[in-house]
Amino acid sequence: MVKSCWNPSAEGDSGGRVDGLLWCKDLGQHMYGEFSMAVIQANSMLEDQSQIESGPLSSTTSGPYGTFFGVYDGHGGTEASRYVNDNLFSNLKSFASELQEISADVLRKAFSTTEENFLSLVRKQWHVKPHMASVGSCCLIGIICNGLLYIANAGDSRVVLGRSGRGTKQAKAMQLSVEHNASIDTVREELRSLHPNDPHIVVKKHRVWRVKGLIQISRSIGDAYLKKAEFNKEPLLPKFRLPEPFQKPILSAEPSVLVHKLHPDDQFLIFASDGLWEHISNQEAVKIVQTSPRNGIARRLIKAALKEAAKKREMRYSDLRKIDRGVRRHFHDDITVVVVFIDPNLISGGSSSYFPLSIKGGRFAAGTGVP
Repeated sequence: MVKSCWNPSAEGDSGGRVDGLLWCKDLGQHMYGEFSMAVIQANSMLEDQSQIESGPLSSTTSGPYGTFFGVYDGHGGTEASRYVNDNLFSNLKSFASELQEISADVLRKAFSTTEENFLSLVRKQWHVKPHMASVGSCCLIGIICNGLLYIANAGDSRVVLGRSGRGTKQAKAMQLSVEHNASIDTVREELRSLHPNDPHIVVKKHRVWRVKGLIQISRSIGDAYLKKAEFNKEPLLPKFRLPEPFQKPILSAEPSVLVHKLHPDDQFLIFASDGLWEHISNQEAVKIVQTSPRNGIARRLIKAALKEAAKKREMRYSDLRKIDRGVRRHFHDDITVVVVFIDPNLISGGSSSYFPLSIKGGRFAAGTGVP
């Protein structure tokens, strides 16, 4: 069954489609080129959220214009990733209006405000929905504006640039985002330096490094139970409560920010939640994009990841396709992929026939079956 599953703010784009546990928009137009977008569900409730906004980046007509991309990988529930999907871009537009520009400072302020407002919501609902204190989301955004690419990341989603190689036909993979996962040596070192008096700030549990033995990421939106001591008590479930009180936040919502001047050799960007990168390397993903048709390329990357996930479990891809959500999480995570093609002529100020665009991926009631 194919059906429309998004509500565009303008008339210039056709709908995505749903196929069981898959949502996809095979090809669309943004201000500086084309894009392909896809989401596969593995959890009982889809915890990944994503969006593309192309057009005004502020609330005023005189403000900056460009394209915004967001990938939000939730954990512990859907509330945090949905909240980010509904509020981060509007917060960014407010600060861009105030400062009349897109800048690293605008991105940081948008993250900080989104975090503060979500934690306020957790506080208001504490006695009714205490589980909200243990819900969080990784947050990866990118903005193309005035020939610059802005990247902000909190968590372990990733954006990889495909750049045409000098003297070779193969595009080179360049990772642009900094990740915050306790499996990375520098992240563990950072946590230990920030918490020198806590010998258990990172603990290896079931062969995996975790912050306080609970969570792999060190930065996120939400996860109030590891940021505010007021939530380290009943009625929060015992498995989330720490045995000792803490004086300062254990996790942070501060994003790592990169500003990259786009080069004529920059061909495309791959934004994806960590569910993709668990199974495919940066260079493998870039090779697939470079050597495949643009139409449906995000869906094709997800299929490549699922084939690898099946191979690791010594099963056939066709058998993995039959497994329903919830149970599917034992084989792979929710996966979101947004592939962004960059037209250098449009970046340099060439004319474009694009229409303003607003699309949010993965908002569907999924049944069984996959691509």
